Amino acid sequence: DPSSSSSTQTCVVPELPGFYYDTEKNRYFRLLPGHNNYNPLTKDSIQHKAMECKRLRLLEDEEKQMKKTTRTGLNSSVLLQKRQLGLLSSTSYCRLVHELKVNCMQRRKIEIHSPDSSVAGTNNFKIIVADVACERIFTVNDVEHGGCKYGIINLSGLGKESLTVEMYDNLYFTNRKVLNLFSLTHFSKLCLMGIAETPGCASLLPASLFSSTNPGDRPGMLCSFKISTAWSCAWCLNPQADNCFSTGLTRRVLVTNVVTGHRQTFGTSSDVLAQQFARQTPVLYNGCRSGEIFSIDVRQRNRKGQSWKAIHLFHGSAVTSIHLMEAEHYLMAADMAGKIKLWDLRTTKCVKQYKGHHNEYAILPLHVNEEEGLLTAVGQDCYTRIWSLQDAHLLRTIPSPHPSSKDAIPSVVFSSRLGGSRGVPGLLMAVKQDLYHFSY
Repeated sequence: DPSSSSSTQTCVVPELPGFYYDTEKNRYFRLLPGHNNYNPLTKDSIQHKAMECKRLRLLEDEEKQMKKTTRTGLNSSVLLQKRQLGLLSSTSYCRLVHELKVNCMQRRKIEIHSPDSSVAGTNNFKIIVADVACERIFTVNDVEHGGCKYGIINLSGLGKESLTVEMYDNLYFTNRKVLNLFSLTHFSKLCLMGIAETPGCASLLPASLFSSTNPGDRPGMLCSFKISTAWSCAWCLNPQADNCFSTGLTRRVLVTNVVTGHRQTFGTSSDVLAQQFARQTPVLYNGCRSGEIFSIDVRQRNRKGQSWKAIHLFHGSAVTSIHLMEAEHYLMAADMAGKIKLWDLRTTKCVKQYKGHHNEYAILPLHVNEEEGLLTAVGQDCYTRIWSLQDAHLLRTIPSPHPSSKDAIPSVVFSSRLGGSRGVPGLLMAVKQDLYHFSY
């Protein structure tokens, strides 16, 4: 009897299955599965469980082909009828057809073959990037002992009947974690930026290093620059500075000429997390941790102070990715608050915002396909989202085939002609050791 006044009397509390008795509070508490008498439910675990249930439900809906168009009345017959009646221009018709096809894409797993049987499916995909013609995919894979290795996937076998690709492993390894991979097939080079704890490293590798022919006759590294605390990297394709690349560092920008070795340093007030050069002029656009976006004309000599900064744009959070549109009048930028904005560089105003993206701390790329009128981005929640470039309408949200985690964020490539001019359209998604094709 707990109420007894006898100091020598021992209280025997009966054990109840699924409960434990708290002697201080003199009451029973329910035990939750998989824990040692303490409440295992936290905010993070509850959110993770809810996200996993949502992901499985969306995957089940996709398997049942329960996909609906996000625009009322959007179907192929209505589009064709409007086009024949002259109510739609050819540009608008093609754009809406792409939107319709994106909503109907179905996921199929790709079989990866390799001349070396030990290559396929042994390492997790970290990054995939297509060349200009989308004939092949450059890959970065994590290796078990740390670091990364590089390879190439030939998409010629990506047909409608059999989904197979050839993956050629590369003997070039690095003990650094690769943050970004830039494909520069116009100059037959690759610009790679690897980052470890310290120091960072910006490397230029010849594209022939990734060739599937004559594997024994491959050149080595073109050049490597030991640069500490490197966050971003970009190559200039403008003829006035076509031998230069830039590296975004901690509170400074470093522009290097790979032929002469000459360097220009531009001081900034924040870390530079994203960079891209314009093509029409040798102007470099930079996105910073502070949320600032500014441009630099690399033809001018660096000056003290901030007078060399040209265009100024501001986000409310760290800018993680920027993309200069083809006409170079607009700039797309994403930040760590999950906001994606389209800026008019002539008026320095935000003209569109693409809602639904999720990000809190990761540096995630944007994939813009102006020909198809689509924007694709993978969020920190491992969902792939596709928007209409024209009106920022969210067209499709694709769940990952694998459970969401920090090391399982998908890497994607989208094109209307994967495998070349006569290739198949759709979305390629690399997750863990698997490769998926979402076909039109």
